[in-house]
Amino acid sequence: MAGAEQEAVARRLRRQVEECRRLGSPLYAELLGRAATDVEVGGPAWEVLRGQRDEPTFSALGLRLMGAVNRLVLGGEEPEALAGWEELRGVLERRREVLRELVDLPVQTNEVGRSAALLFGFLAVAARTGLPLRTLELGASAGLNSNWDRYRYEVPGFAWGPESLLRLGEWRFSPPREGPKRQGSATVEVASREGCDAAPVDATTEGGRRALLAYVWADQRQRVERLEGALELAAAHPVVVERAPAAAWAADRLAVPAAGVATVVFHSVMIFYLPADERERLLGTIAAAGERATTAAPLAWLRLEGPGELAGLRLTTWPGGEERLLARAGYHGDPVELLEWPA
Repeated sequence: MAGAEQEAVARRLRRQVEECRRLGSPLYAELLGRAATDVEVGGPAWEVLRGQRDEPTFSALGLRLMGAVNRLVLGGEEPEALAGWEELRGVLERRREVLRELVDLPVQTNEVGRSAALLFGFLAVAARTGLPLRTLELGASAGLNSNWDRYRYEVPGFAWGPESLLRLGEWRFSPPREGPKRQGSATVEVASREGCDAAPVDATTEGGRRALLAYVWADQRQRVERLEGALELAAAHPVVVERAPAAAWAADRLAVPAAGVATVVFHSVMIFYLPADERERLLGTIAAAGERATTAAPLAWLRLEGPGELAGLRLTTWPGGEERLLARAGYHGDPVELLEWPA
């Protein structure tokens, strides 16, 4: 009979099962469901996860487990560990001590598919202000979405960006647009790009690349291929991501309005991971900076965040504090339903 701690850990894994199923990973849904049952009967999954009962929900225990195993696969230390339950169970048995250490590492993802939605916020700020953009990314991970203007966006009737190793585009236009208005001819200048993260990843190192790839669900090949393309670009165009709490870092960067550029504070699917007190400080910092903004030193707050079946792409601009819902998008970036076309 399972003890209280085993039952608590199994419940946490099963919550992730539903998320994996909803977001299109039947393999991870199956493996985590089997792992939850294995925890309850005291099998090797329990031996790896023993002691994880009281971790906060947002630490994503199931994804940490799968990411830990995937690190061994990507490093060539285990073959095909995620092919099925028997393979996974064997790795849990053989590599228990190593996995107990790896599972303590935080989930660190950098979902570049979200740039397919963020693009339209940056275009809207550029169109509104006519100024170069100074971008400040919160929860930037390895800074891959800060390279948004180096990616190619293309679907029938719309294209934007340079020829690139990474191509993005799965959009629905609501209401539909036809003709030249759907041609992405606008030029956007990025004057500077900075980012912060509580646990940044260096995308120019083998260890950093492996860490990011490890947390992408192994049966979602499109996400893996997008990340590989973004990592190759990052080798040529690295973005410096400072290790710092989001609220404190934003307060420092926004203390004085920057004239001659449009400052864009942006983030994607990260606000939920902040402790409540830090989240409140961050929102207060952005609002106070908005009050100091001028037409010569405007501020924009762009975010792709939940809750909901789809994330909402919202843009607030100062002076004025106008807020608009520009689009809805999947939590991995696609599909994007565009609600407002940038002028």
